[in-house]
This record gives sequence, C-alpha cells and structure tokens, in this order.
Amino acid sequence: MTVPPPYRAADDRYDSMRYRRSGRSGVLLPAVSLGLWHNFGDTAPLETQRAVLRRAFDLGVTHFDLANNYGPPYGSAEENFGRHFAADFRPYRDEMFVATKAGFDMWPGPYGEWGSRKYLLSSLDQSLARTGLDHVDVFYSHRPDPDTPLEETMGALATAVRQGKALYAGLSNYSPERMAEGAAILRGMGVPLLVNQHPYSMLNRDVEGGLLERSEEAGAGVVAFSPLAQGLLTDRYLDGVPAGSRMSVGHFLKSDALTGGRLAMLRALNEVAAKRGQTLAQLALTWLLRDRRVTSVLVGASSVEQLEQNLSALDGAALSDEELAEIDRIGAEGGVEVPGR
Repeated sequence: MTVPPPYRAADDRYDSMRYRRSGRSGVLLPAVSLGLWHNFGDTAPLETQRAVLRRAFDLGVTHFDLANNYGPPYGSAEENFGRHFAADFRPYRDEMFVATKAGFDMWPGPYGEWGSRKYLLSSLDQSLARTGLDHVDVFYSHRPDPDTPLEETMGALATAVRQGKALYAGLSNYSPERMAEGAAILRGMGVPLLVNQHPYSMLNRDVEGGLLERSEEAGAGVVAFSPLAQGLLTDRYLDGVPAGSRMSVGHFLKSDALTGGRLAMLRALNEVAAKRGQTLAQLALTWLLRDRRVTSVLVGASSVEQLEQNLSALDGAALSDEELAEIDRIGAEGGVEVPGR
C-alpha cells in the first residue's frame, strides 16, 4: 500500500459549509454530516476511507457519526476511524465532533446489547479504545430498551458525561413520548439532551408525528439518518435493481421495497429534481433541511465523488411552496404516510 503524504487540512475548510444549532445548546453541526455506518468496515479499502474523510473535513464536515457495531465486522468502523484519526486528524481533534452509540447487539451474552448501565458504559470504554480518543463528543443510547428502567439507561449516559468520556448525551430511535421522558430524566440529572437521531426521508416521515415538536420542546436537535432511504432516493434504482447494488445484496435494503408504484414515485421525484438542476439525492437532502429543527443530515459515501455530489445539495435554492406541495402530492400518491394527515 502506497503511503499517502502527510495530511494538512484545507485553509478554506469553513468557507462554504453551513452550520446549524442543535436545539438550545451551544453546539453547531454541519448541515450535512458524514455517517460511517457503511463503507468504513474492513470490507472497504482504507485508501478510499482516508480519501473520503480527508475530503469531508476539507469541505467543512466536522461531525462524524459512529456506533459500536458499525462495520462489518462489528467494531471495525471505529477501529478504522481510529487509524485515520491517528494518521491524519489528531492535530484537528478540537475541530471535530465525533459521535458513537451503544444499544444493538455487540458481543455475546446477557451484557452485550440493550440499555443496561453495564452494557452502555462498558461499550463506551471499548469505543474509546478502538478510536484512540479520550472522549467522544456525544454518546447515544442507540435504541430504547423495553425491559431496563429508563432511569438506568439515562443514568448511564449522565455518568459518561460526568466522567468526561462524553461531552453530551443523545438518544436514537426513541419514540416522541419515550424521548421526552428520557430528556426530562436527563435534565433532572443536570445533563441536558443534546440531540435525537432518527430515520427521516421523503419516504419515511415518522418524525413528523411528534418527534420534531417534542425535540424542540426538550431543547434538543434532530439528526436525520437514512436520508436517502438506503439509496432508494438516488438515481441508482430509477431503472430497476442494478447488479452489485445494496438492494441486490438484500442485507438492509430488500428488493421487494421497489414496487411498481414506488418506482413511479421515485421517477416523479426525479423529475422535480431535474427541473431544479439537482439529482434526486440532492433534492432529498435539500428537502430535509427545509425544517430548522433538523440540525444535520447524515450521509454515507463510498467515494469522494459521491460525497461531493451530496454536499452540493447545499448549493441548491430553497424549495418553493409549490415544489413542496408537489413533493407532498407525489409522496401521497406513492403511499408515503405523513402522521396527522
């Protein structure tokens, strides 16, 4: 493997990115952040990972989102991020906002998943060892635990903050009601909830059923993940399922998601994007950022080109009322449910 030259961040890295405040906190996050769910495990070339991370930071992306079991295999995304951090980004640590999570299965036995104090704090120690960081900027409970008392899970997050192993606490995949209850518990412990992370896209509008409103009431921001619906909201599937695509593999995205009606809807949305001079993916990101309560949108990237195309969504004009109405109409005809409508 060719050793790349030493990395020096671009001098103009903050000139074009837009930053948005997370709730009522002092934290500003880039409008588009880099998620390491896919493309940073051991199945992805380290050279490509390095190029994507470098280019992201050079374009003002300061927020990097991890979880303990991102890979594959589990833990490898954090390990690989740690390699790149040590080689390239250690001088820039205070310019970076690094997140990790625990909640889904990570190791065998009764203490390797869900929301117990035992699991969360052990997982955080492991995440810090893998990444080579002395703290993360936000530590999330990755999913609610139906059996562990919420006070225990929130108490573990508060402990992580008090120990200095995390600067902020976050929740992911929580219902509006459960999130609000957790935020109140955290507030009582003197650790305000910084951010909620939830799937949100033109095809999945569940957060409009109360999470956006309850997050604002709690003083927390919202980070949207899966903004492109696992790739459906790109030009990749407009002509069916290509070989080698995520849908053809069928791990997270199943081929039965691309029904005739869904395909027609995607093509109609693509026409809206084309009229604006955007790709379908860029339209999807622009649409999410229409709401000020969405602090940041997480995108993945398998190449520098893909990263740059996604970030170019920030160059597009705001959506007009007519365009928003057209997107709503297309979604409704395609069976997209909007809570409360």
